Amino acid sequence: MTDDDRSPEEEFQEMLRQLLGGQGGLDPEQLQALSAMGMDPAMLQSMLSRMQGAFASGSDEIDWSSAKTQALHLANQDGRGITSGSQHDLEQAFTLAALWLTEATTVSSLPTPPTVLTRGQWVEASLPVWQELAEPVANSIADALTEALQTQTPEEMRGMIAGAGRMIRTVGGTLFAAQLGNVVGRLSREVVSGGDVGIPLMPAGQASILPQNFADFGRDLEIEADQLALYLATRELAHARLFRHARWLRLHVISQVTDFARGIHVDIDALEDLASRFDPSSPHELREALESGALLPQRTEAQTAALTRLENLLATIEGWVDVVTADAASRLPAADRVAEAVRRRRAVGGPGEQAMASLVGLELRPRRLREAAAMWRAVTDAVGVGVRDSLWDYPDLMPTADDIDDPNALVARLEARARGEQPAPDAMDDALAALLRESGPPDDPPTGDDDASGPHPV
Repeated sequence: MTDDDRSPEEEFQEMLRQLLGGQGGLDPEQLQALSAMGMDPAMLQSMLSRMQGAFASGSDEIDWSSAKTQALHLANQDGRGITSGSQHDLEQAFTLAALWLTEATTVSSLPTPPTVLTRGQWVEASLPVWQELAEPVANSIADALTEALQTQTPEEMRGMIAGAGRMIRTVGGTLFAAQLGNVVGRLSREVVSGGDVGIPLMPAGQASILPQNFADFGRDLEIEADQLALYLATRELAHARLFRHARWLRLHVISQVTDFARGIHVDIDALEDLASRFDPSSPHELREALESGALLPQRTEAQTAALTRLENLLATIEGWVDVVTADAASRLPAADRVAEAVRRRRAVGGPGEQAMASLVGLELRPRRLREAAAMWRAVTDAVGVGVRDSLWDYPDLMPTADDIDDPNALVARLEARARGEQPAPDAMDDALAALLRESGPPDDPPTGDDDASGPHPV
């Protein structure tokens, strides 16, 4: 059979074999054949190089390069850079904020100087963490898309797509990666500092502010720019110092986020409904479904519990940052107004943060921030800065959700410890004691008299 005698279906099969085998691009005649079958050649060609890389490597891993490309495109869209004046002002603010923090906390200063970042630089620095958080959801969606599309394919047409499962999965993963890039790019136009969203996005010990977004944040607050810069610099330094001091804390936060994300499963019914009318030449409906969160079902009880633990952890971290920042910046006349503006902003979140919550199914706003800050204030007033900050020395010393509920009990334990008293046993202590009682005492070791009783038989 010659090439001219092949049907459109056979042409499509041949093109799939080329794509799956990494045999290069599509020639003009093949592109014309795709148009005849109702597929958008430009859309397919744009993904060709990424898909071929995945096929050639034999890997099913998602190619995240489209996320970076899209994020940087949005971050650098307006072309604004950092002026020498804004950089100098923020560097001066960081210098003074570091001196103030020395009086408000025993957590040591940072070994590297703070930086001012463009939006694009923030994308470059934070994208690896966003990718780590989003990857479990991306894999779940890509796998479910493959299964749903295969289920929706009529029996008589399944031979046409035999062997193309990896292509379908790659397309789904690439679309998700592009949406992640879109969301991170939008976030880059909202975040003011490295610790703005609560999770540790910057390398350990790195404090950063984005001058472009700093100007936007302060535009409607009617607060002097130098006071705003000093407060935000103090808060960013406190956040960065804490994560450098408690080196275990970064992994603790990231692990809790990824544990939550791994529990996310795609709503198969919603995906099958989408797959039944999916048009490869117009993937906008799939993109909208990904970003709106329509494919993510309601949380399970286990996920709700995991999210509660994460919210308590983030509230505990940011509550400490709030209290330390308030004490360090107490000289600023507008400190209370700036603090309230920051709290309101964290409580509501911007459009980019809301889009991230829909895409990954995770809200990063600590709902108990005020209660956690009240706990840290009570501890500071009762036992002082040194004892308060020592609670970050080890993971098992960090306050729990119960301590947020009842700060007085935490204060009583810390005061008793300062007096040299043994703390009252808690539920874990009681459980350990019961376990030891059940196991009984260990066997007595042989005594010296036993050894001297005579030679042992051989």
